[in-house]
Amino acid sequence: MRDCIIIGGGPAGLTAAVYLARYHLSTTVFDDHSSRAATIPVSHNLAGFPEGISGRELLARMRTQLQRYKVQIRSEGVRKLQQEHVGFRVVSSRGSMRARTVLLATGVTDRKPPMLAERHDEAVARGLIRYCPVCDGFEVTDKRVAVIGCGSRAFAEALFLRSYTTHVTIITPQEEHELSEIEVNGLRDLRIGLQQGPIKSIDPERDTITIATASSIGVFSSIYPALGSDVRSELAAMVGAELSENGCVIVDSHQRSTLPGLYAAGDVVIGLDQIGTAMGQAGIAATAIRNDLNEASPLAR
Repeated sequence: MRDCIIIGGGPAGLTAAVYLARYHLSTTVFDDHSSRAATIPVSHNLAGFPEGISGRELLARMRTQLQRYKVQIRSEGVRKLQQEHVGFRVVSSRGSMRARTVLLATGVTDRKPPMLAERHDEAVARGLIRYCPVCDGFEVTDKRVAVIGCGSRAFAEALFLRSYTTHVTIITPQEEHELSEIEVNGLRDLRIGLQQGPIKSIDPERDTITIATASSIGVFSSIYPALGSDVRSELAAMVGAELSENGCVIVDSHQRSTLPGLYAAGDVVIGLDQIGTAMGQAGIAATAIRNDLNEASPLAR
């Protein structure tokens, strides 16, 4: 019986593990190596790294830090989460493990534009495809960018990027742009281009990325898919924790879910999808776990 099992090995999960280990709580991390942070070429928003740091390097440093506290990290995914009379049972492909508490840090999965996976991943690594204008809008200052998407989501992303560059175009992946008349007028006023699909091809080149539709070809420095994401909250739903309309785990101000003993932090909860936010939530969650366990049974050495 562990004090806490953390499901997810991204910035939220690994930060929480550091806190819990330093609280002298027995902790195991299940990491299936699917964290979105690992795909970040360089993060410049994380304070303390003036030259920036790649997502992979950041995660590697955090794992190295956990080795000092002998925290067990299991490189496997979790198939099932079960609530028991006391605590929870976590079931993976290699067996099961019990814990008094569970922290979900499973994140979300971005919906990708229509292209081969290998070419997509290479384009992301080179900054030709970007998913977070909050993170890297600064890097496309005064460059030609395209937003792939339709409706209000694409409109909002294009509007955000317009504060970095005058060269913004929305390209719809389908024939209909699903924009209201007010939104279309807003795009026109800000000189944001609107190009209807369907998209025929997306081709990364050396320093640019080309998008071909049925009617035209556009060449851009970067493209931003605004196609939405899928929240990885299936395990929370499995044990009956309450979810928001878009599938995020609903938590209180201490990252407690509606199910006692189950906590959540990072992109799997509603909030700003940023590394700094995930780390802050992780510290709050870990401290709440420590205090809740102490209330149930005083923690004394």
